Amino acid sequence: MARTDYYDDPDAPEPNSIVPAAVACITDDEGRLLLEHRVDNDLWALPGGTHEFGESIVQTIVREVREETGLDVEVAGLVGIYTDPRALIAYSDGEVRQQFTLSFRCRVLGGSLEKDSESHELRWVEREALDGLTIHPSMRLRIDHFLDEQESPYLG
Repeated sequence: MARTDYYDDPDAPEPNSIVPAAVACITDDEGRLLLEHRVDNDLWALPGGTHEFGESIVQTIVREVREETGLDVEVAGLVGIYTDPRALIAYSDGEVRQQFTLSFRCRVLGGSLEKDSESHELRWVEREALDGLTIHPSMRLRIDHFLDEQESPYLG
């Protein structure tokens, strides 16, 4: 399903749903951040996805990372909670979702890097290369908070 991401756009449609989601901030031994080039919106993003019935939010991020990257991870901490009502996602089926995302710091336990059908590409990205990628402002905020290693989680 195709999607369009909006941020503080007066022409954005009105939201009609809120769905909890989680993203993972994962680095390799060289300090590079794992990003995926998403198929549904053609943007670079942290791996993650929506919360499902019967699982905790930690189970959500572990499952989503495994599905999208082939990596097994454990949650090492909370980067932040992102609920900015100006960040919207409009899906081709008519759903317009207001952002509600938890961003987690994760450690790789095992597995091997392999993309799934949701990604054009997975890439370990150096901090200096982030500006050369097309990243939605709300996603870039999550990335920046992670890389800045804030002491307390972001609440916004």
